[in-house]
Amino acid sequence: MSQPRTMKKSTSKSTTKKSAKSSKTSKTSKQTAASESVLSRTSARRPAEIAVDRLHTTANGQVAGVVPLATFLASAGTLTLDQRKLLVDQALLLLSENYVHLPLKMAMHAVNPLQRLRVLRARLARQTPATMAPEWLFHREMSSIFHSVRDLHTNYLLPVPFAGKIAFLPFLIEKCHDPDGSEHYLITRTVEGYQAPQFGSGAEVTHWNGTPIARAVALNGAVFAGSNDAANLARGLESLTLRPLVIQAPPDEDWVTLTYIGLDGSTQELREQWKVTTNLPPMTDLDALSETSASMGLDLDSDEKSRAKKVLYVREVVELERGRSSAELAAPAAVAGADVPTTMPGVFRAREVGTPSGTFGHLRIFTFSVQDPVAFRDEFVRLAGLLPQNGLIVDVRDNGGGHIYASEFTLQSMTPRRITPEPVQFICTPLNLRICRRHKDNPAGIDLGPWFDSLDLALETGAQYSAAKPITPEDGANAIGQTYFGPVVLITDARVYSATDIFAAGFADHEIGTILGVDDNTGAGGANVWTHGLLATLLNEPPPPDETSPYVALPNGANLRVSIRRTLRVGKLAGTPVEDLGVEPHQKHRMTRADLLDGNVDLLNRAGELLAAMPVRRLNLQTSFSGTTLTVAIDTLNIDRVDLYIDDRPISSEDLSGPVSIDILEVTPGQLLRADGYQAGKLVASRRVTV
Repeated sequence: MSQPRTMKKSTSKSTTKKSAKSSKTSKTSKQTAASESVLSRTSARRPAEIAVDRLHTTANGQVAGVVPLATFLASAGTLTLDQRKLLVDQALLLLSENYVHLPLKMAMHAVNPLQRLRVLRARLARQTPATMAPEWLFHREMSSIFHSVRDLHTNYLLPVPFAGKIAFLPFLIEKCHDPDGSEHYLITRTVEGYQAPQFGSGAEVTHWNGTPIARAVALNGAVFAGSNDAANLARGLESLTLRPLVIQAPPDEDWVTLTYIGLDGSTQELREQWKVTTNLPPMTDLDALSETSASMGLDLDSDEKSRAKKVLYVREVVELERGRSSAELAAPAAVAGADVPTTMPGVFRAREVGTPSGTFGHLRIFTFSVQDPVAFRDEFVRLAGLLPQNGLIVDVRDNGGGHIYASEFTLQSMTPRRITPEPVQFICTPLNLRICRRHKDNPAGIDLGPWFDSLDLALETGAQYSAAKPITPEDGANAIGQTYFGPVVLITDARVYSATDIFAAGFADHEIGTILGVDDNTGAGGANVWTHGLLATLLNEPPPPDETSPYVALPNGANLRVSIRRTLRVGKLAGTPVEDLGVEPHQKHRMTRADLLDGNVDLLNRAGELLAAMPVRRLNLQTSFSGTTLTVAIDTLNIDRVDLYIDDRPISSEDLSGPVSIDILEVTPGQLLRADGYQAGKLVASRRVTV
């Protein structure tokens, strides 16, 4: 990699006298720029490049060395013409027969992906192996067709050598706002060892390849479209510096030119090459015939980027997980000194945060992409129990989803209400009916029986969608009940997607607490997603395979993903789809410079204000036996009535003015005691105890 060329420009800002260090840096930069072009291939290597290479070759063998984008692309291009035709044919099959959002997307975004695929197929039919277009053009057209529906669940996944690779620039850019609403784009992270004149956390980017940065973000967002404007801009910004090549076409440019205001107030220009390396592996084999793969609600783009950020910027977590994404450790470990140790350091970060309104718990959920949703729920409950009980900030920013069970199993711990999981629907097609008929009696662990009857009747009824049934088992969503009794604030942004959208929707629909959004909406991804590989397996397993299956194996590790079942809201918005609409926050906070550079200080202070204005509840039970008589001592706060149940049978209802003790006759050890607490006739707390 050649040295980045930098240029210091005049600025209208008043500046102080340069330090010896900055003068030396500037001099060195000029000498370098004079001696070598950014386009040249030289053996000179700066400390940043050496650090990046070392970073990517010591992750327990999980990642490979860094190479320039141009070098990587030189090895691409092995798809034959027939393989390209096959990919288009299979894409047509999935979008026309399996894709649940097709009618919505065609109407809402005025697109026709089927016609674009037919046109591409016709053009391929007129080509020969000698005259076919370069492979990168084929990938770009396929990606563009899938991106046109603005559904981050529905993807064309590039074959080798792109699968498993990430293209990156060695820094991250994030947006913040001034009090007057003006926008700024700041460098917030750099790869360890990376250096450029007056560059680092806090430098402000003004132009991207000569384009004003805000416009560049908007143009990039239009390419990698989300379901709404907020999601478009969030995706556009993130993809400026980080692109998973399995799901996004490689950058057109070999390098970018960045104009920025340096840390000393000077205007600087930097040229930086795109680089490519190997990403960490995904948590789950999404093609496998398993309950986990069939229950995924995952934005693969966000999941790939989340793993890539760990590789580039959070090496401590990679080392703790030993290169296994979302791994569960044998013993809790703390990633930072002030954190509560957790067995899932790539999934959770739990800590106390001090704000002007008080000290509260902050529980960050980075992903729901786990194998064991019960273990996820239990670790959330354990961590919340170790944090202050007067208020909890649950932060799901940047969380692209994962296991739908994990998201909906966790909601119960924060509310006394019974959780109603979000129902989902298939689109009524002959192929979906075939799949559900084969698995209506659950022969392989994926029970599609609840949707079969309505699909079977669709030809006669003319129904567009099947009956709406939940994916998440309702018993599992209510297995343990409420465990945290303080007020809760949920922080969201436009990169919240899929199972995390479902989590946010359930949080709102069950009125668990206040949603504080840093964007106007969540990412609005409301679906369960299946891969081409899983769909093919569903018609082949259990044996004997369906010899008339229309699914054909895809070449070179390519794959396709599709939204298979759409999700609907419950509660006051029952029946409203999540897709494209998302979840709007109750309160909004625009990220500030201090948020980006000082640990989200203003955001957390705002969350603290909201928590301080909400009531804190307490519902403690102490039990003891004397023969078959159970004595229950009840201690409460902000509760004026408690109803008691044994194994769901009503026992007593007590008005409270202070602590009270109640004797319950003929109770057997092992029975379940439930106490429901009310204030002014409204259920506000519920605790379960096995006596």
